Amino acid sequence: MARKSRIWLPWVLSNSIAFLPSILPALAQDSFDLPPIRYSESKPSDPVAVLERKLASGEVVLEHDEKYGVLPSLLKELKIPAESQVLVFSKTSLQIHKISPTNPRALYFNDSVYVGYVPGSSILELAANDPVLGAVFYTLEVAPKPTQGEPSSIEETKKQVELVRDRGQCLSCHATTRTENVPGYLVRSIYPDSTGRPRTGSSSYTTDYRSLFETRWGGWYVTGTHGHMRHLGNLFALDRNDPQKVDVETGANLSQLPARVRPGLHLTPHSDLVALMVLEHQIRVHNLITKASYETRQSIAMDESMNKALDRPSEFRTESTQRRIDTAAKALADALLMRDESPLGDQVHGTSGFEKSFSSTGPADSNGRSLRQLDLQSRLFRYRLSYLIYTPEFQGLPKEVIEPVQARLREALGTPEYKAELEILQATLPGWLVMN
Repeated sequence: MARKSRIWLPWVLSNSIAFLPSILPALAQDSFDLPPIRYSESKPSDPVAVLERKLASGEVVLEHDEKYGVLPSLLKELKIPAESQVLVFSKTSLQIHKISPTNPRALYFNDSVYVGYVPGSSILELAANDPVLGAVFYTLEVAPKPTQGEPSSIEETKKQVELVRDRGQCLSCHATTRTENVPGYLVRSIYPDSTGRPRTGSSSYTTDYRSLFETRWGGWYVTGTHGHMRHLGNLFALDRNDPQKVDVETGANLSQLPARVRPGLHLTPHSDLVALMVLEHQIRVHNLITKASYETRQSIAMDESMNKALDRPSEFRTESTQRRIDTAAKALADALLMRDESPLGDQVHGTSGFEKSFSSTGPADSNGRSLRQLDLQSRLFRYRLSYLIYTPEFQGLPKEVIEPVQARLREALGTPEYKAELEILQATLPGWLVMN
């Protein structure tokens, strides 16, 4: 059932009444449950939705591991590498009562799917980017493994795993200003106490590739080297009267997890620094892809409604609609070009092998160059054009927003500074960007 829309009054008050026709779809915080998005009612086609249908039909049966349940089998089906594992111990997500510094939540991801795993829980959390709906959230609940033999039928097998789409609870955090006001993702950095709770009175940050290194990963474990740079990972706030007081040296350049995390609790003994950095890049681009999709479809739907009422040609576009689309396209193109990235002050490396596995999976040109290759000295990526340009969710954007994105990319990639990026793109995605 679609949730009731709520009017977001501050947004209305901050905008001129002159633009009312084009902003009406955005006046409700949950406007994506209304036409043309219909988020809750629409059937997704993301990789988790595809898996859900295979599980329901019995085409896929997730295997139970004695130690980690269905997690290894699930990651295999979704093509998510274990090397992507990052660990968060702050109590800032769905299963806060089961997460702690001694029992951190693990996140695993690939280009379009995220899986959350809390040791000891029967619930796995999943999110996937749908080409139309953006971020779609699921829970997978695993029944206790039968004590004798295998299930005797497909129906009994299906009862062992229940994969359900979330239609509201996750969006209370995952559809806010932190996610561009669309269903999306976020990485939070906090000052945690010894239990993982955010310290009262302390700051918190929503971080991505633009954030200063020193503000990142509070409430996360971080394994990897980063020279003289410092971050908030691996740390606890030391003083109740000064909730942002931390000893950054104790959390720096750790090659392994702290002893409080029991060995074997997770698939790997890592919370890889480079995986965290790629995660931060990826979620911002994902959110902006969804934002571009929603802004375009909502504003065009409003124009079409007004065109019909005013007897204008159906293809007529108001200036405010074009402005909304162009604004979303600019933000997305700039993110794809990694503009405003916070530079690295020293070399970084992870510990899990994620660097190698991530870099080896992307399409490459005849010279072996790939948009997935990492720099890790002055910036995250060697080439400043995001690999997410290949994803179905980006390629499936409406042409009305793809065209201004292409125009902005064409302007940048036509300069000598981006010569290599252009050559890689033209070799690995031929015909997609035609230069003037």
